[in-house]
Amino acid sequence: MARYILKKFLYGLLLLVGVITLVFFLFTVLPSDPARMMMGQRSDIDTEEAIRKEMGLDLPVGIQYLAYLNDLSPISWHSNDKDNFFYLDDADYSYVKLFSFNASTIVLKKPFLRRSYQSKRLVSEILTEAFPKTALLALVSIFFAMIVGIIIGILCAVFNGSWFDKISFFFSVLGMSLPSFFAAILFAWVFAFLLSDWTGLSMFGSLYTVDDYGTGLFIDWKNLILPAITLGIRPLALVVELTKNSILDVLSQDYIRTAKAKGLSYHKILIHHSLKNALNPVITAISGWLAGLLAGAVFVEYIFDWKGMGVVIVNALDKYDFPVVMGSLLYVSVILVIINVLCDIIYGWLDPRVSLTA
Repeated sequence: MARYILKKFLYGLLLLVGVITLVFFLFTVLPSDPARMMMGQRSDIDTEEAIRKEMGLDLPVGIQYLAYLNDLSPISWHSNDKDNFFYLDDADYSYVKLFSFNASTIVLKKPFLRRSYQSKRLVSEILTEAFPKTALLALVSIFFAMIVGIIIGILCAVFNGSWFDKISFFFSVLGMSLPSFFAAILFAWVFAFLLSDWTGLSMFGSLYTVDDYGTGLFIDWKNLILPAITLGIRPLALVVELTKNSILDVLSQDYIRTAKAKGLSYHKILIHHSLKNALNPVITAISGWLAGLLAGAVFVEYIFDWKGMGVVIVNALDKYDFPVVMGSLLYVSVILVIINVLCDIIYGWLDPRVSLTA
């Protein structure tokens, strides 16, 4: 099992390196000039060249890539020469000095995602403010999909072929076919516009709202309802079908027939013997859907004005603020790799055959 876990962590690390490389070269080869975008109408050749030198844009692409990896690495190398691009600037991040040699210093630090072209703020600060809202939205959505989906899936398996099963299948197909942005518009129009007098929900609103007297912020939980349900519809439909099919498949196995022959009740067989094994594909699918929710939340957040990473990414793309976009992609990628590794470990724990054959 320890070897299996180590292998999964190594795969995750290699995947992160691949994502970092792809993100860097994708935004490096884009034709837009960051120096010109930062200056806007006030730009002149001398100022643009100074900014390009400060940002290292005048260096070869290979050196820029190494500098980017150096910024992201927790242990990084820096020059003590102030004219060198790799000079350690205390204004960028805090660090712990490990050791020095010649004119270089090795430090321990947090990954540095650089600064926004537009606001000059640290990208890490922008994402730290926005990500908890996106994470809360995704977790509530996936929790809603898991709880409701597993319950409905169990009932569909128990009453297989009944009217309840057929109706659930119809709504599952309908839920899977609805794109998130269309579902968001539909839900906002129906429940926050047509039925607003009964639901009390608003079409727009984030986690924090200014009170009526303007004295401060308070958490407005009702603004979470529509975005969470909208995001949870598609994984809910998947969980229902996966749970039902997995339980029916497990119930047809030989050891289930043996349990029946020993006189165990249907309830005990369903809960204690079939459900645990049947949840393996559900957990795998949920891990993938959690990744999809973090990415798909971009459209839902923008429509409901839920000020998470979705709004940050859209605004950054609109202003060509590449460091924010790159930082957002890496931020989400790290979370997704961690989630997938943890789900693989849980999957191996639920089914030891997986860790033995991996």
